[in-house]
Amino acid sequence: MFPIHKNIVAGTVGLLMALSAGSVLASKDRFVVDLVNEPSSLDPHVQWNPDSYAVYRNVFDNLITRNNKGEIVPQIATAWKQVSETVVEFQIRTDVLFHDGQKLTAEDVAFSARRITDPKFGSPQLGQFDKIIKAEVSAPNTVRLTTNGPYPALLAQLVKLSIVPKAVVEAVGKDAFNLKPVGSGPYMFQAWQRGVQVTLVRNDKYWGIKGPFPTAVFRAVPDAATRVANLQAGASDLAVTLNSDLVAPLKNAPKAKVLAEPTERVAYVRLNTTKPPFDNEKIRQAVAMAIDKAALVDGILGGFDKPVGQMLTQAHAGWTPDLPAIPFDLKKAQALIKEAGPAAKVEIEMATSPVFDQRIVQAIQQMLVDAGLNVKINMSDMASYLKRAQGGPDVVPALSFGRWSCACLDADGVLFPLLHKSSPWSAYRNPKADVQLEAARQTLDSKKRIDAYRSVNQMVNQDVPLVPLYQSAAIYGAARGLDWQPTPDESLFLNRMTYKD
Repeated sequence: MFPIHKNIVAGTVGLLMALSAGSVLASKDRFVVDLVNEPSSLDPHVQWNPDSYAVYRNVFDNLITRNNKGEIVPQIATAWKQVSETVVEFQIRTDVLFHDGQKLTAEDVAFSARRITDPKFGSPQLGQFDKIIKAEVSAPNTVRLTTNGPYPALLAQLVKLSIVPKAVVEAVGKDAFNLKPVGSGPYMFQAWQRGVQVTLVRNDKYWGIKGPFPTAVFRAVPDAATRVANLQAGASDLAVTLNSDLVAPLKNAPKAKVLAEPTERVAYVRLNTTKPPFDNEKIRQAVAMAIDKAALVDGILGGFDKPVGQMLTQAHAGWTPDLPAIPFDLKKAQALIKEAGPAAKVEIEMATSPVFDQRIVQAIQQMLVDAGLNVKINMSDMASYLKRAQGGPDVVPALSFGRWSCACLDADGVLFPLLHKSSPWSAYRNPKADVQLEAARQTLDSKKRIDAYRSVNQMVNQDVPLVPLYQSAAIYGAARGLDWQPTPDESLFLNRMTYKD
């Protein structure tokens, strides 16, 4: 028997756009968040991009969660124990109601686990949970999860398992549930004005810490300058995904302030190794050498972010501390591209979306052009970008810019979905890497895991299916009265905020 683990509980135009985005100014009674895009989904088992996650995580409770220190703590599960190397049992709260008034039960928890792991459901998160092969109610208020072999990252992944009501999902179906989600969290879904905003209202019957705001509005405001103007005008309370240049005026603004936090998110360039010209290893290596990470961080990002040589940060289990980074070497990159001949002259699409900092995307494009490649930027909305990004090698663009976070602080949640052949996110085919990735997620021996991830990180350095760039800092603009501490996992928990006039 294994030990029991218990845890206790911008100008005039911008200003006019800002005011038109919300005719009623923000206040402590109506908390307004300006996202980049509208959510692509409100069903927590479908998408987990930042704009979707920011909204639905306030509507749903998860099996377990992380506190502001990053520690795994209870939510719907009050305690858990490792019954064997492949079985974990969770004790489920008995005082939780869904927003429709129905009691949350152990069967809802088991159903949620089965739903997100069902290949027919087709969740983009499947690679995070597919080690779970069985979810069952094993005793009153007890759920047993069985994995296909030992799975050391299980708890780290389960912080993302939202609990949905079995009866509602089965009655209305996937599409209808996405349009009108029912959860048990501190906020309830009220309305979704497509392309404009999602409105939530406080759940006054919430079992835990109640939300401080009667109403919360999440708006789609793609233009970052407009998000800043909203704050300066008092038309919003929180704005996400800002950059160092835009937040400079907020430092002394009467109604707004800057909040920043290093995250577990790593910005990267992904190369589709199955498509020309990146089926040529030398061209991939040239891409890595052509990108000046220090120039990106210091010259554009204002020093908030930190260059990295791997897809992980020091906070991730699986970080390789002594891994040498590929150095910036423009002359060598140019030589490799010249050596590749005509193969390097084809036009290369670089996919991006407005949610990303386009100053960075344009700088990378110029660096690659300087190295001798013919790179053209292709901008699309986030939903279209994501559809291609998780479409497998035949659909994934030849080149794309992205930022990855698993919200789990474990290498399994980063390297497995981005590299393993079974993942729809992967455009890399390397049997040796697959073996190591599988070995790392199937042993409870931490040394063996570290060694396996070292091998994978070394392969990435050599094969260059990805070019890690920098550890992202989350930069927010906030109303002066907002008391909130951003966290590395970029969660926007409304019930962890307070507002002071």
